[in-house]
Amino acid sequence: MKDYITKGREIALFSVVLVIILWKIISLTIASELLLPAPEKVFLVMVKLVTSVGFACSVGFTVLRGLLGFVISLVMGIITGIMIGLNRTFDVMIKPVLVAIRATPVISIILLALIWLSADLVPVLIGFLVMYPIISTNVAEGIKSVDRELIAMAKAYRVKTSRLIRELYIPAISPFIIGGISNAAGIGWKAVIASEVLSQPGYAIGTRMHTAHSYLIVAELVSWTVIAVILSYIFETLIRFIEKRVVAWRQEIL
Repeated sequence: MKDYITKGREIALFSVVLVIILWKIISLTIASELLLPAPEKVFLVMVKLVTSVGFACSVGFTVLRGLLGFVISLVMGIITGIMIGLNRTFDVMIKPVLVAIRATPVISIILLALIWLSADLVPVLIGFLVMYPIISTNVAEGIKSVDRELIAMAKAYRVKTSRLIRELYIPAISPFIIGGISNAAGIGWKAVIASEVLSQPGYAIGTRMHTAHSYLIVAELVSWTVIAVILSYIFETLIRFIEKRVVAWRQEIL
C-alpha cells in the first residue's frame, strides 16, 4: 500500500514537472511575456505577491466568502435533501427550483446580484447558488438509497428514532454528503472567484486578477491563477482527508 501511495505521488510530481516544461517550451516559442510569461517569471512575481502587504487580506477575504457560501449551502442542502428523500410531494415541488438554479447561467446571476447586493456579498450568493443544488441532490440520493425493508424492520421492532438516524441514515448518506461537498467545493471555488472579478470587492483574489488584466500585467494574472489553483488543491486534500475518516467511521458503525 505504501509503495502504491509513493508511486502515485511520483506520478503526480512528474505530471506537474511535465506541465511546467511544456509551459516553458510554449513561452519560448511565443517569445512574448504579454501573451505567456515564462514559468520562472511567474514564480518570481508570485513570491513578490505572497510577501506583499495586501496578499493575506485578499486571500483571506476570498476564502472567507467561499466558506460562508459553502456553510450556508451545506446546511440548506442537507435540510432540503433530507426533505426531498423522505417526502415525495416536496421532491416534486422543489425539483423545478433546483433545475432552474442549475440551468441559469452563472454570469446572469452575477449581473443580477450586482444590482441587488453589495460587492462583498455577491460572491457569497453565487457560491451558495452553485453549491446548494449539488449538495441537496446528493443528500436526497443518499436518503433514497436507504433500504426500506430495514426501515420497516426497525419500526416493527420499535427501534428508537435516534438510534435509527445514528446507525442507519447517517452511515448511509455520509458518502453522498462527502461526494456532494467534493463536487460542490471545486465548482463553487471557481464561481466565487469569477464573481469577484465582476463585483470587485475591496479585498479579493478576483479583484487582483481584474486589476492585473486591466493593466495587462499577464505575469501577475497567471500568478494569481496559480495561487487560486494551489488553494483549491489544499481544500480538496482536506476534503479527501475528511472523506477517509468518514469512510473508516462508517465501516466501524456497519
